[in-house]
Amino acid sequence: MTIDFEAAKAKVAALATPRNVVLVGATDRPGAWSAKVWRSLGLAGYEGNVYFINPRRNEIFGRPCYPDFASLPEPPDHLAVLVPAQAAVGAVRDGAAAGARSAMIFAAGFGEDGDGEGVVRRRELEEIAAQTGVAVAGPNVMGNLIGKSRFATLTNDLVQSVTPGPVALVGQSGGVLIHLNVVFLERGITPGYVLCTGNEAALSTPDYIAYLAGDPEVKVIVAYVEGIADVERFKEACLLARQASKPVIVLKIGRSDAGQQAVMAHTGSLAGSTEVFDAIAGEWGVMRAETTDDAVELVELLLYTPVPAGRRIGAITLSGAYRGLLLDAADKYGLHFEALAPATTARLESLFTVGAKVSNPLDGGFGVLTSEEVYLACIEALDDDPGIDMLLVQEELPRVPGKDRTVQYIRRVHEYVATRAKKPIAFVSFATHSRSDYSRDLKAQLPRLSFLNEPDKALRTIAKAIRSDEQQRLAQASRPYAGMPSADASDAVRRLQEDAFRSSVLNEAQSKQLLQAYGIHAPRETIVASGDQAVAAAEALGYPVVLKIASADIPHKSDVGGVFVNLRSADEVRSAYDRIFANLRRHGFAVSADAASVGAADPGIDVSRPGRSVVIDGVLVAQHVGGGVELVLGLHRDPEMGLVVMAGCGGVMLELIKDVAFAAPPVTAAKARDMLQSTRVGQLLSGYRGAPPGDIEAVVQALVALGRVAMELGDALASIDINPFVVLPEGQGAVALDALVILKGDARH
Repeated sequence: MTIDFEAAKAKVAALATPRNVVLVGATDRPGAWSAKVWRSLGLAGYEGNVYFINPRRNEIFGRPCYPDFASLPEPPDHLAVLVPAQAAVGAVRDGAAAGARSAMIFAAGFGEDGDGEGVVRRRELEEIAAQTGVAVAGPNVMGNLIGKSRFATLTNDLVQSVTPGPVALVGQSGGVLIHLNVVFLERGITPGYVLCTGNEAALSTPDYIAYLAGDPEVKVIVAYVEGIADVERFKEACLLARQASKPVIVLKIGRSDAGQQAVMAHTGSLAGSTEVFDAIAGEWGVMRAETTDDAVELVELLLYTPVPAGRRIGAITLSGAYRGLLLDAADKYGLHFEALAPATTARLESLFTVGAKVSNPLDGGFGVLTSEEVYLACIEALDDDPGIDMLLVQEELPRVPGKDRTVQYIRRVHEYVATRAKKPIAFVSFATHSRSDYSRDLKAQLPRLSFLNEPDKALRTIAKAIRSDEQQRLAQASRPYAGMPSADASDAVRRLQEDAFRSSVLNEAQSKQLLQAYGIHAPRETIVASGDQAVAAAEALGYPVVLKIASADIPHKSDVGGVFVNLRSADEVRSAYDRIFANLRRHGFAVSADAASVGAADPGIDVSRPGRSVVIDGVLVAQHVGGGVELVLGLHRDPEMGLVVMAGCGGVMLELIKDVAFAAPPVTAAKARDMLQSTRVGQLLSGYRGAPPGDIEAVVQALVALGRVAMELGDALASIDINPFVVLPEGQGAVALDALVILKGDARH
């Protein structure tokens, strides 16, 4: 899907470059928002005309005040709507009729709290924006700041600088953006845009991102997101930014409640909205920052230092303790300090006294700082090492004059980076520290170097940037999906939808039929309706076997004693059959004696449990599969982001351990392997501590198949849960021992 943002970008352009500004509901009362907006415009040095409208005043701040739009000396262009919500809609309507191109509504009261009148008011505002074409920002905002037009309407006294800059801040919380602006300025980084979107009745975050993607002065976009109303629009805007080589850093709060359907499947309980967001949006060039501090650190890195091509790090430290901190952080974030190449070791040893310890990280306490020449020679040697993708150097910007040697060394490194460095090089401080006017001025003279704060935060930031590049490469390597459902799959879906007319939750046998149509293997099995049939099925399949209750209404069978495994005789099978129904009665199901023998011609027997009825389709008799490694595979539908493929550690402990990974469909073999490599159970499959490796290729094929299910049946699916998915030794395949498919639209949930 390709979305045309041209109209939206034109609206944001009108908002960002106003010919004049009209304060609707102006007052000079101390502390009033209109007084703060007037102050912000003055501090920004806005060069256009500013007009006041208030029918009860003739003069404000010593300037004329007008009763309405018709009285203004010229048509209005941008409306700063500072009246209460009840009057704001009319003000926008009248202003648009008078010629205004844009409006920002500061007031709340447009249904944020579910108020009925507010919801109606918001709908009216949306209709006015659509009918008139006026660019409406908000409601419920704290103003904007646009450096290139020297335009600021922020209602906060923290406004310090209104100049063009390489960072754009956009988001639904004005408070977050204003404080981020202050932090960036303290860091010596100038946000050229602070764009508050508020409740987004008209213009939305994707519209702003699309506009910013086309501004050559913007290098990095930081967005604060509380909810994404239109995922496709957000995706397309982020892809525009990626095409323009502008990273999008997102601060996203909240964990969505996926509803009762998700509780039925493990995929729902394992997937939080942030993990799903990371998996899907990461492929669009989006990096989610855990904290505002992480967002600032990411911007520092991405503005001044290229992202390394791999995860192998080299470092020069000035103390052994700092070296240990780096090693600990690298282990935590999946980065690696590889052994130095022999040629590198020889070069470094030639620079120092005999017996000096040369390793990676390089402990510089024994002579790196002897002279500029030695210092640069060490950096160049590590830069040349084929086993290093990025070089870190321990140092921090001086806060006061007097550290001439430090400044000179930093300048020499900057010159090296600007002229001949082969790989990214960054400085990392010992601890987080603020900057002074002196250090900010010095940093402005070093545009090719990032100065990151303390080892753990720095390596977390670097790992986040590398991971973003990995995700984008995996996504771009995927061929566009253009498949159609196979005949077997289409027939299976139609048959299962017909069979499941009582419920959109499929029982285990039905779920496995669907998965097998896509090539995901399961043991041989059959549903029986009596103890005698169970014995006959077991004899046909061959012992040992497994017995399970077959009911779409009992998704977690083991919780009610509905599963018996490794049954090796007719007596064990018959006993297990009877015990399944006894256990159901013990767990509160009103199962009659006759219910234990389900009529072969009947679709199932209705039984009851306090609160609702359930349907039992019979008892499933299946081959027993022993050994192997238990995984969980599945599809989870996030209420905001849609379907995502999941893989991880399975069995009864999966919700406690939560060793899972996610990927956006379609899933290629490379993406599937990447998922497995990011989990601990993936390491187990690779042959952990001498154990035989599992059949990883079988898992890869199953994940690719799940991706195909998502692409072909996505609109029909709520979730798929395969647990356990048992992976046998290499070359022996993998099988789904249990499965649960939930189709969308189950009226009972």
